[in-house]
Amino acid sequence: LWLSAIASVNAFVPVHKPVPTTVFAPTQSILPQPLQTNGFKRENCVLFMGWGPDPIWSAGSVTASEAANESGSTVRITVQVPPETAAEYKTPGQYVQMILNEDTKPLFLAIASAPDAENAYFEFLIKKTDNNGWITDAAVGSQVQISQVLGNGFPMEENLEGFKFDFPTQNVLLFAAGSGIAPLKAAMESGQLNVGGGGGGRTARLYYGVQTSEDLCYVEDFAKWEQMGFQVVPVLSQPGPEWGGRTGYVQNCLEEDGVPIPRNSGALLCGMKGMAESVTAILTKAGVFEGRVLTNF
Repeated sequence: LWLSAIASVNAFVPVHKPVPTTVFAPTQSILPQPLQTNGFKRENCVLFMGWGPDPIWSAGSVTASEAANESGSTVRITVQVPPETAAEYKTPGQYVQMILNEDTKPLFLAIASAPDAENAYFEFLIKKTDNNGWITDAAVGSQVQISQVLGNGFPMEENLEGFKFDFPTQNVLLFAAGSGIAPLKAAMESGQLNVGGGGGGRTARLYYGVQTSEDLCYVEDFAKWEQMGFQVVPVLSQPGPEWGGRTGYVQNCLEEDGVPIPRNSGALLCGMKGMAESVTAILTKAGVFEGRVLTNF
């Protein structure tokens, strides 16, 4: 992770900045007192991590869990959270920490559902690892501990709206690798990218890279995203003989396609460090303002 986002890690956070995701294991943890919760009431229990804000834990409950792809390597989980936690979620790309109890290391998980203060449920996309079976195998009704909403998310309003860079943003490119699709799903479904619509909304294209077609998540949502104005381009690095789509890596596809109207384009990225660095280099070389190449960390 660095993010194998939030893909080899369950917390997709773009890894080209010094913030952990598969590397997201805390440097140390000091628990001043046992975790205690009361329903969905937030308690004053703090876990000191060694970086970032200290999490304040609240009780959460798993309300849905299912395989997110044909390979079964990733699960799609919904957790009921306290209303005040739901209200904190404003911007796609924000994340939470999650633990089972004081004996588990925190997972850093980007929220995959769009912000909705009236809906106290967060969706997550979590890749299975040897150490997270407590959540990837969790049954409906399982109790977990969830932190307050953390991070600033993708700074879309600040950098894509208005004339900060003298040229209006008319085109948005999105790049995801593995479970890094989670925060990009939230961004697309939030409406905050102002894509499509009858009012001359922006054009948009999503490049989504995984190894095989069985690893693709949210396949059932592709048609919906297309209707919303996002061209979906799945990219396989290890395609089978039946695959007729794009192959290689998302950065290779970007090089092949080029960047339309670069001075009027912006981008959102979430994935492994190499992908993020390569995509950023290609975009900025083409003429995209570096300030419009957005990550959620």
